[in-house]
Amino acid sequence: MTDADTITVRNVMTKSVIAVDSSLTVNEAAKLMEDARVGAVIVMENNSAIGIVTDRDFAVKIVAHAYHITTPVKQIMSSPLLAIGPDESVWMVADLMYTRGIRKLPVIEDDQVIGIITATDLVNQLAISTDEDIRKMYHESVIKVYKKYSPYS
Repeated sequence: MTDADTITVRNVMTKSVIAVDSSLTVNEAAKLMEDARVGAVIVMENNSAIGIVTDRDFAVKIVAHAYHITTPVKQIMSSPLLAIGPDESVWMVADLMYTRGIRKLPVIEDDQVIGIITATDLVNQLAISTDEDIRKMYHESVIKVYKKYSPYS
């Protein structure tokens, strides 16, 4: 097992990512997601990632606003796009995803989407972590909480 401090996003991310043009309809995006069996697509405009559409966006945004199936994905995407680099620690990314309430996070290197890291990827990593890895995560979390509420910060 690799030391928890050296496990990076690159080690656990999903490398196959579907990117779609911002003008694609929500219906077409949903069909792509179903066919590829993925929970998110990256929305692109002028060869730049500008947002993400997740399965949750379909369940919440489309139904809540009664959008038609011909609505462009740009209208329901989460934006601005929050992304991470491939060499970040998975524990840092897990903390970021937890504090921001994010389940899927694109991985970008040299302005190109090279993967996506999901809550499932992190759970899978946790399942093979050692007791020492778990202790380190726990201590980092406790320190973060104490720093947040310390009168000496």
